[in-house]
Amino acid sequence: MEFVAQLDFPHAVAGLLVGFMVGLTGVGGGSLMTPLLVLMFGVAPQTAVGTDLLFAAATKTVGMGIHHRRDTIDWKIMRRLATGSIPAAVLTLIALNSFVHIGKNTSGIIVTVLGILLLVTALGILFQRKLLAYGATHHPVEQDKALLGTVALGAFLGVAVTISSVGAGAIGVTILLMLYRRLRVARIVGTDIAHAVPLTLVAGAGHWFLGSVDLVLLLNLLLGSIPGVVVGSLLSSRAPDNLLRPALAAVLTISGVRLLMQ
Repeated sequence: MEFVAQLDFPHAVAGLLVGFMVGLTGVGGGSLMTPLLVLMFGVAPQTAVGTDLLFAAATKTVGMGIHHRRDTIDWKIMRRLATGSIPAAVLTLIALNSFVHIGKNTSGIIVTVLGILLLVTALGILFQRKLLAYGATHHPVEQDKALLGTVALGAFLGVAVTISSVGAGAIGVTILLMLYRRLRVARIVGTDIAHAVPLTLVAGAGHWFLGSVDLVLLLNLLLGSIPGVVVGSLLSSRAPDNLLRPALAAVLTISGVRLLMQ
């Protein structure tokens, strides 16, 4: 009963809104949820990131199951990504643990990286179509280079997601689409979601070990996000993409600048 009494309506509404936007636009929840928790609710950066990682693991597990049933996951590419991301996530957690013992440097590092990645994500959202159009006019990436590029992308995502919970979404999908242009977009998106599950589980478990996960906050966010994702997904085909992308990019840019100015 004590646990139930701690359920918080504002956090559930935040989960609902973020879930709705994720279902509507496909942009990763980390780029929306983490800055919302830090800037609007005053949650400590470490706790916001750690909680959001397990939040993402739970929600994307559901998404992975749907994509698996639809056969829109390329497990070979997923393994390539994980080859780079999982070791990178573990090494990043070790580094964060060292900083935690040294002092409060970790909070500043997380806020700075989060702010930068939000700005990069905003650019990715705005220019994703132009980047893909550019890639379509050039020769396909050679298989060996695609392998190395995918592992390198995984390593980058492992570091970025572990520090800030942001990185997959628009950035990861855009680069994967340029590396594997012969694959359907749905298959790339499904692969990216499938890869996010083990990555966020490993990174989230590490943050839990470091004591930077709020389980009550996590439950509140999930209570709102699950119906939000469902409703957003149902309305996604009717969403005005030419208005949503600039608006979402503007929100991420403002959040990124505010975090960098703290």
